Amino acid sequence: MPSLTSKQYRLPFILITSLFFLWGVAHNLDSILIPHLKKACQLNNRSSMLVDTAVFIAYFLMPIPAGLIIRKWGYRIGIVCGLLLFALGVFLFVPAADTRAYGIFITGLFIIGSGLALLETAANPYATVLGPPESSTARLNLAQAFNGLAVMLAPAIGGDIILSGKEFTADQLTAMPDAERISYLASEAEAVKLPYIILGVVLLVVAAVFIRIKLPEIREGESGKVSLKQFTHALRNKNVVWAVVAQFFYVGAQVCVTSIFIRTAKNIGGVDEKTAAAYLGWGYGLAFMIGRFSGTALMTKISPKKLLAIYAFMSALLTIVAITATGKGVIFALIGLGFFMSIMFPTIFSLGIQGVREDTKPASSLIVMSIVGGAILPFIMGAIIDMAGDKIQMGYFVPLLCYFVILIYSLRKGTPGTSELKTGH
Repeated sequence: MPSLTSKQYRLPFILITSLFFLWGVAHNLDSILIPHLKKACQLNNRSSMLVDTAVFIAYFLMPIPAGLIIRKWGYRIGIVCGLLLFALGVFLFVPAADTRAYGIFITGLFIIGSGLALLETAANPYATVLGPPESSTARLNLAQAFNGLAVMLAPAIGGDIILSGKEFTADQLTAMPDAERISYLASEAEAVKLPYIILGVVLLVVAAVFIRIKLPEIREGESGKVSLKQFTHALRNKNVVWAVVAQFFYVGAQVCVTSIFIRTAKNIGGVDEKTAAAYLGWGYGLAFMIGRFSGTALMTKISPKKLLAIYAFMSALLTIVAITATGKGVIFALIGLGFFMSIMFPTIFSLGIQGVREDTKPASSLIVMSIVGGAILPFIMGAIIDMAGDKIQMGYFVPLLCYFVILIYSLRKGTPGTSELKTGH
């Protein structure tokens, strides 16, 4: 790989960092889409959680095709393809809103998820090589900070634009004249069009910049290939297997909490949906960002393994509060979860690949693929809420189970420790 001067990699790194923010926006707008489409398309809880399923199942299916694209044509083309897929899925929201067709929304979300998976597969390693090797971890952490910024801004701003603050019960909708009911549901569906059109245009502009600007190209050689035999060998390591399981449950827990946050804050916390979205962004999102930075600092004094155990235990306690409390105490418990979940993805990832040597790449791939938990567990949570007669708090037993699994992982003997985080999400 050629040595890059600071001037050579400054602009590429800025462009790559913008991708971290953009896919953070997409993921965190899903927390707004779930309650919004539930209302606009008249869905039950289980069906509304298909928003998460569509996005995260793409993450499970896309890593191998993404790897083939990057290996054949390079990171730059991989990024451009990811942006174009992302934009295609975003623009599908226009016909979906015009027809109020949930199936088109889900198709668009799957395409968005495919684009995001391709972007993440390309951008994470690309960020690490845009400069001196000794500062690669610092560069990746800096880029991930902008992903954390999206956790705060996307739901707060998106909620203010998309959510109307108007909601009617099933009986009230039935009592409405047909024309009034159709007009109300159509206006709700159309609220997503403007923000997603703007997002799509931004994506096309960024893709055009990547096409036109000359960027350093880094290609993987044969050593970048991972065979089925290597995956099998990595799975013989019990710590890798435990990390895959723990990451599956962590991502599932995080997506469960954010996906149902607005409905919980509204129905149990007693606030309107716009205020609930503000709590999600400026409360949960800010707590998540603070947790990321403070957690990294704490790991200079406390081993990551021990800190993960403490944070998993605190998350379990706060989830019990979310299940049993009433009023705004539930909202504050969920905001607290943002703080304590903040370190979990990078810590589990780092512990999972620590000491696996030649199995590092297949182990990393397996841990990343385990984020399919974000597709499965929220759907189960929605089904439980439906079976409980729309009692939202019953669904929080799903993330509660997740935190106990993470706690067991962090306490088991043989889990290696490390004072350095390797990546983030």
